[in-house]
Order: sequence, then C-alpha cells, then structure tokens
Amino acid sequence: MKLIISSLFYIAGFFSMVHLSFGQNEEQTDSVKLVYVLEMKSDIDPRMNRKVTLALEDARDRNAAMIIVHMDTYGGAVTDADEIRTLFLESKIPIHSFIDKDAASAGALISIACDSIYMARGGSIGAATVVMGGTGEAAPDKYQSYMRSIMRSTAEATGRDPRIAEAMVDEDLEVEGISKAGEVITFSVSEAIANGFCEAEVASIDEIIERNGLENYEVYQYEPSVAEDIIAIFLNPAVSGFLILVIFAGIYFEIQTPGVGFPLAASGIAMVLYFIPYYLTGLASNLEVVIFIVGIILLAVEVFVIPGFGVFGILGIICVLAGLTMGMLPNELFDFTFVSSGKLFTALLTVILSVIVSTVLIFSLTPKINQWESFSKISLADTQQKSEGYTSSFYSNDLLGKQGVSHTRLMPSGKVLIEDEIYDAYSRGEFIDRGENIQVISTEGTSLRVKKVQA
Repeated sequence: MKLIISSLFYIAGFFSMVHLSFGQNEEQTDSVKLVYVLEMKSDIDPRMNRKVTLALEDARDRNAAMIIVHMDTYGGAVTDADEIRTLFLESKIPIHSFIDKDAASAGALISIACDSIYMARGGSIGAATVVMGGTGEAAPDKYQSYMRSIMRSTAEATGRDPRIAEAMVDEDLEVEGISKAGEVITFSVSEAIANGFCEAEVASIDEIIERNGLENYEVYQYEPSVAEDIIAIFLNPAVSGFLILVIFAGIYFEIQTPGVGFPLAASGIAMVLYFIPYYLTGLASNLEVVIFIVGIILLAVEVFVIPGFGVFGILGIICVLAGLTMGMLPNELFDFTFVSSGKLFTALLTVILSVIVSTVLIFSLTPKINQWESFSKISLADTQQKSEGYTSSFYSNDLLGKQGVSHTRLMPSGKVLIEDEIYDAYSRGEFIDRGENIQVISTEGTSLRVKKVQA
C-alpha cells in the first residue's frame, strides 16, 4: 500500500514538473513581443492601400505588440490616404510612424493618424496641400476643404494641435509663432518635436522599440505573399499589353471560325487575368468592368445582329478601349483630377499600342499560320492536289452560276437558299447580310463559294 501511495506521489510530482516546464516555456514565449514593421516608401495609391490593409490583418493574426510604419513618401491619392488613416485610427495595436526621410501631403496625414511619430535626422513632415495629378497645381477648394477637415479631425483624435495640422494644407491660415500667411507648414525634426508632431529624433527602428519599453522582442518585416507578387507581375504594363493583344486576337479568330471555342476561351482567360489584378488593387472598379462588358455586347450585336458597321460598332470599340484604359487608372467615377499625366499616358499608350500590334499580327500572320511547323502538328495543313487523285467537288457542277439568297448572314461562312434547298456556303471574304441575292462562283469543297449580286 505504501508503495502504491509513493508511486502516486512520484507520478503526481512528475506531471507537476512537466506542467511547470510547459508553463515556463509558454510564459517565455508569451514574453517575446512581436514588433511588426511595414514599409511605406512609394506613392499612396490603391496598391499601397491594399498593402496596408493586408499588413494590418496579418499583424492582428500574429498578435503583434506594436506596428512601426517605416515611411518615406511624397504623398499620393487623398482617397486612399483617408482610408489608410481610418484603418490606423481604428487599430487596436499601437502604430508608430518612423519618418525616414519624408512624410509629405498624404504621408503627413497618415503619420498624424499614428499613435506616435519618430523622425530620422534630416526628416520632414507637412506640405499637405492637395494638388492635381496632371499639372501639379493646387486642386479646387472643395478638395482643399476636405483635406483641411480630415487633417484637423485626425490631429484632434491623436492629441495633436489641429490648427497646425490644418495649416499644413491651407497657406492662408496663419498660426502665431509658427507660420505666416502665404505658406503651408512643413516641419523639420526639431520643429516637429517642439510643436508636438514628433516624439523624438531616432536613428533606427530598434531605438523606437527601446523608447517604448520593449526589451524581449522580435522584429517581423512585412513581405507580400506569393499571390501578391503574382498580382504585381500582371500589373506590369507590358504584361497588360500582351493580355489586351490576346483579348482582341481571340475575339477575331472566334468570329472567323465560329464554334472552335479555343480562341474565345483564350480571350476570356486574358480578360480575367487583365481585370482581376487591377480590381484587387482597387484600380479597376465595377464600373470599368461593366463598361468593358457593355462594349463587348455592342460589338457582338453589330457583328451578329445589325448589318454593316455603324453606331453599335463604334460605341462598342469606344467602351472596350475606355474600360481597358480606365481599369489601369485610380479614378473616382471618371474623376481624373489626381491621376498624374505620366500614369494617364502610360495607360493610353499601353492600350493603343496593344490594339495596333494585335491588328497588324492578325492580318500579317493569319495567311502564314499553316506554314508553321508547330501548328502543323495540331492541324491538317497539307494540300491535296487533283493530280494526285483527290477530288474537291462535293456539289454538282450544275450549281455553278446558280442564283439564290443568303439564308443566314455570311461572316464569311453561313448558309444560302437556292431553288428551295439550303446549302453551306462562304463568301470571298466580305460579309453578306441575310436575304441578299447571291450567285455561286465555285462548287469546290464542302461549301459553295458565292458572291453578292444585284437584284
């Protein structure tokens, strides 16, 4: 009995030691604080907006103790800056801005939304006047008023002087002892410290961490996932241009050879690969996608329903090109005020060059495609000569010269009606509308070759 009791004590002691050991390990693990570092060293635009959103979600999932925004930017889109500053204000994880070296315009707004601001030697913050993307001139007063409002409210929310924040936007606003009328506020490091817009001058991220009292910490640098890297590849104008080429080429070959399916499938995949990356990064909205789809529908109506080439065809081309171009630009309901001339030029050049190149390739390579060795492996490109015993006449020569009407639209293939009989037929390349008078000019092959004739 004593042996049993002693054994139970030993077992209980063993499990107590194991539990204590695990508890110590858990306590040690818990004591290591994660410091999450996010770099903002480019324009504030939809891409940066998406990057910040994903990073904050990742920081929450990793239970980060603090977030340090390593910033060096001259600003960007006000709308995206506003969304980012809202995310920062609502964050339950403390966020500290490390300005190294510039936080101008939208960058100043985002920094003011942080719990604390630190600056590297030679850094600056301010100059938040809203400018137009194309000219660099000051935007209309409605934009300035909006920017003044969110700068003021952001400063109030983070305990900084709202008058100074507003004077970073409005050159007419004078702050006694700090700024004069006619100039917007831009603080150096010492000026920012003196006026409560910087906690201290620091040389590194580690110094910020130590100033906030963390001793046992681990620094994690945010890096985009593989999926984000793939999205970035498809945002390259060269890749976008290639996808546009595939879109137009696929549609053309599907019209020329209806029912094959592969060209249309390739075109559809290219459409998805073109719009999805721009949509995920916030550049393309539902509106651009709808405009593009409407353009495709209008072109289909022009080709399959309405004879000739008129209003529907022109509108379809305009909608398709507009959807592709606007999908690459950060516009807000056709408002291109903050779209730089460089980005607009790049988008237009990408779309226009892609359309031109696709048109040239279609008409130059189509006649030669059967000569390609790789293509001959998946298609019958050999000619079957009459001298070798082949016959190409499927129909009787009695049909040669007969006249009838087109039973369907020939694009250039279709069906014709001759003496109450329906035959497969094709034109010499031109489109022939339904109900037009036609004449058989060749009976060779499995389809009659016809031409349009006057009644």
